[in-house]
Amino acid sequence: MAEALNILTICGSLRKNSFNAALVRALPALAPAGVSIKPAPAWADIPIYNADIQSTGFPAPVTAWADAIHAADGVIIVSPEYNWTIPGGLKNAIDWTSRLKDDPFKNKPVAIQSCAGGLLGGARMQYHLRQCLTSVESVVLIRPEVFVNLCAKKFDEKTLELTEQATKDMVKLQLEAFEKLVRKQTGK
Repeated sequence: MAEALNILTICGSLRKNSFNAALVRALPALAPAGVSIKPAPAWADIPIYNADIQSTGFPAPVTAWADAIHAADGVIIVSPEYNWTIPGGLKNAIDWTSRLKDDPFKNKPVAIQSCAGGLLGGARMQYHLRQCLTSVESVVLIRPEVFVNLCAKKFDEKTLELTEQATKDMVKLQLEAFEKLVRKQTGK
C-alpha cells in the first residue's frame, strides 16, 4: 500500500460563500483513497508585501502559511478570476513566500482549479497563476484542467454543495492525475 499523501488546498477567495470555497470543501470527498486534503491557514492577514517589513522579519501569517505549504506533499489552488487575472491577495501571499530563503513553492507539485460565472471558468487567472508558479519553480500539473464555468448552475443554491456530476468527474480525473504527479515528485 502506498504512503498517504498530505495535500493542502488554498482558496483564492476570502468570501465564505464563494463557489471556489465550495469547490475546496468538495475536494476531500472526490479524492482518491490514500489522499488527505485539508485547507491551508488563511492568507487574509498577510500584509501587502513591503521590503521594509521583511527587513524586520517575516510576519507570523506568512510563516504559518509557508510552514503549511512546506509540510504538504502537494498543493491545490482553487481561485476565482479577478479582472482577468489572479486575485491580488493570493498573488501577494505567493510574493511573500518567494522572499523566504527556502521558498515553500519551489519543487512543490501544484494543481489549479477555478470557478467563475462566465463561459471561460477562470481560464485567464489559471494561465497567469501558472506563469507565477513557474517563476517560483513549482511543478504545475498541466492536464487535466479544471475550469468550472457557469458555476452557479453547478452548486446547490442553498448549501453550495457541488451537484453537477460532469464537474465531479472532471475534478476526480484531475485529482487522480495529481496524485500520480505528487507520488512521482515526492517518491511516496
